[in-house]
Amino acid sequence: MKNFISNLGYFFKEAGRIIFSNKLSNIFTFSGTVLILLMLASVVAGWNVSSRLVGMLEEEAEISAFFDEDLDQKEALELAEKLSKLDGVRNARVVDESEAYERMKEILADDAGILELFEHNPFKAYIEIRIDPGRTESIIETVRGFKEIGYVRDNKSVLKSINDIIRGIKTIGTLIIFAVGITTVIIISHMIRQGIYNNRDQIKTLRLLGASPMFIGFPFICVGLFMTVAAGILTSLVMLILINKGYQIMGGSIPFIPLPPKADLLLGVTLVIMGVSIILGTIGSLFGLSSIKDQ
Repeated sequence: MKNFISNLGYFFKEAGRIIFSNKLSNIFTFSGTVLILLMLASVVAGWNVSSRLVGMLEEEAEISAFFDEDLDQKEALELAEKLSKLDGVRNARVVDESEAYERMKEILADDAGILELFEHNPFKAYIEIRIDPGRTESIIETVRGFKEIGYVRDNKSVLKSINDIIRGIKTIGTLIIFAVGITTVIIISHMIRQGIYNNRDQIKTLRLLGASPMFIGFPFICVGLFMTVAAGILTSLVMLILINKGYQIMGGSIPFIPLPPKADLLLGVTLVIMGVSIILGTIGSLFGLSSIKDQ
């Protein structure tokens, strides 16, 4: 370990020489890595925002259970309490006739005047049940099993759409992250292999002098890490600008999107990008380093 630390200056100097020995190729590699990490950063930021949106949609997933008219208010409240304790139910509350009437007025908006044609309130009280959209079918069947429940309005089309959105976001995000990881490893691995090939004569000389594989290979690992970490830093700075600009635009013109706190989003994206840069740089360098035995 002592010898390793004392040789750090040599390792870094050698890494710099390797990088500048093939400037054009490494510039393309660096630019490609930045673009890939920008794609990843965009996915991470979008995933963060969409997760909050999905969370909001999940909170809004509900079914309506209409109970027998002969139940009094106390019994209806007790029934709602029982339903709220079901597995997969977030909460349940009684919506009385007057609240149901007011809700319909809001929905009809300019056409709400049609409700005045009725002499009496045409709407019945019901229990509003917030549910986990992934367990819609089982919850509906359980609720229908209560003898006090006469009818369940399940909103299946809406709940199915919410489920599709959730699955779509998770699938697309996972595929992009996987693709970014594989692509970055391939790019860095190729760069290291190219560096090893360009320095094959020096590698052979070091072997003849008795240098260890670690001594020969570590500068190439430094090259991969330098490239990805530098690309990660540049990507983080670009995302800082883009996120600040995005919050100015979306906060003013699209206020209904549930944006996370800007500081939390910036910190989260930066940590992910820098962490991924270090991990992928190391993995890509090690893969590329495997070709050193052929030189």
